Amino acid sequence: MILFLTILSAAALMLGLALLFTITLSVAKIRLHVETDPRIERINDILPGANCGGCGAAGCSSFARSVVEGKMPADGCPVGGPDISALIADIMGIELSAGHPLRPVVRCQARASDRLGRAAYNSIDTCAEANVVPGLQACTYGCLGFGDCVVACRYDAIRMVDGLPVVDYQKCTNCGACSRACPRNMIARVPFSQAGMYAVACNNHDPGRAMKSICKVGCIACGACVKAVADLFEVKANLAEVNYDDYDKADAAPAGEKCPTKVILTFGDGQNQA
Repeated sequence: MILFLTILSAAALMLGLALLFTITLSVAKIRLHVETDPRIERINDILPGANCGGCGAAGCSSFARSVVEGKMPADGCPVGGPDISALIADIMGIELSAGHPLRPVVRCQARASDRLGRAAYNSIDTCAEANVVPGLQACTYGCLGFGDCVVACRYDAIRMVDGLPVVDYQKCTNCGACSRACPRNMIARVPFSQAGMYAVACNNHDPGRAMKSICKVGCIACGACVKAVADLFEVKANLAEVNYDDYDKADAAPAGEKCPTKVILTFGDGQNQA
């Protein structure tokens, strides 16, 4: 009888504790509940779901929350493009400001045979590894050629040709993964106001004389582009730069024609690096 009462008391105690825990959790759920803005789920539902990080957020759900919280713009999804941006703006009840998509431009045109002073390191597999090896390549600004950008691209929009990445703009979603993967920051993101855009395919800031000793096709900061189209080009830190804010006000073609090393190239839809 005593054993039975002991078991019964223990069972009652366990049941009471379970009931107490249930009540406590229910109260905590009610008191700690945070209302979720329904717009977050609506935006997340229309996003591509690529979770590429091209917007700067950890993923699509994080981007949706950031938009609703005002931390990111409605047109911040590079993969979704204008159509998705318009839907997000409609959900948020705002109007989008005019802008141009940022597309990748490889700021190097030195293929394997153009690079001078390059050592052979057979044990290196990635650009990230090669970038910290001293003396691997005379040009410390140019492409290392191991293809980290190719690996980073989830859309098969970039490939290596003779040691140099080439973008397929028909496949490119403008996610920016290739730019982030490049340890030398030589894949720039350029505002494309037109289908085909001129860009300086060089990232080297060495003086012209030094440039000639390390690469056959780099910018030598001669200023010929500035003389040809002064409104669009300038030379800063030994490197020609394009003023994209005024791109639609001048014709960049003469600069490409006058460039002695032919480092000013066209990039854009339907074509790879020219």
